[in-house]
Amino acid sequence: MKNLFFFIFLSASLISCKNDAKSNNVDEEAEMTSEEKMPKNPTTAESIAYANGFENWDDVSKISFTFNVDRGDQHFERSWMWMPKKDKVKMVSEKDTVNYLRTKMDSTLQKTDAGFINDKYWLLAPFNLMWDEGATFSEKKNVIAPISKDTLNQLTVVYSNDGGYTPGDAYDLYFGNDYKIKEWIYRKGNDSVATMATTWENYKNHNGLEIATMHKDSTGGFKLYFTDISVKK
Repeated sequence: MKNLFFFIFLSASLISCKNDAKSNNVDEEAEMTSEEKMPKNPTTAESIAYANGFENWDDVSKISFTFNVDRGDQHFERSWMWMPKKDKVKMVSEKDTVNYLRTKMDSTLQKTDAGFINDKYWLLAPFNLMWDEGATFSEKKNVIAPISKDTLNQLTVVYSNDGGYTPGDAYDLYFGNDYKIKEWIYRKGNDSVATMATTWENYKNHNGLEIATMHKDSTGGFKLYFTDISVKK
């Protein structure tokens, strides 16, 4: 099976990957309560991130998960362990096990790291709204969601053409009054036509992080989901 399919949502979002956990070592933030960490007048992007528990991220020392994709009778999976404070990553697939530090990568690790960025983006996209640099945002109220046809609000994220694995991509996030993402559209290269649309559903709380564990397309023939999620502080 070609791996390209599983990278269709590979995001340009982590243009500055070193910034993923950039606030983890700030002593002042570590001493703040969850309520104190939340902005008083949040932007929409901030509201989405905090609705998913972003105020708890600084306490996370390790997060593990298995990324699964079903398409028809084909199944693909790989598991990850990430220690964000050290930016240490472990990947386990059917054929390989790889351990590496994202601060000390060479060209032989680029494909593995591209998979990590892709899978982690699906898992923690609301947090990337806070982490990513080089992104622009625009909003619309009361729009029709692509799959459910519900009336929701829309936040569009467009990444710059510089850096990242697939620069220039765009995402349309559809969310309700609770600021939880219900659906999204991925548009490769900021194309006007959707590359793919999926649901965001089956949210589960893992040690303070709200994670959507299931994503489906409009036919139900494509499912991307997470199992074996563990968040340790």
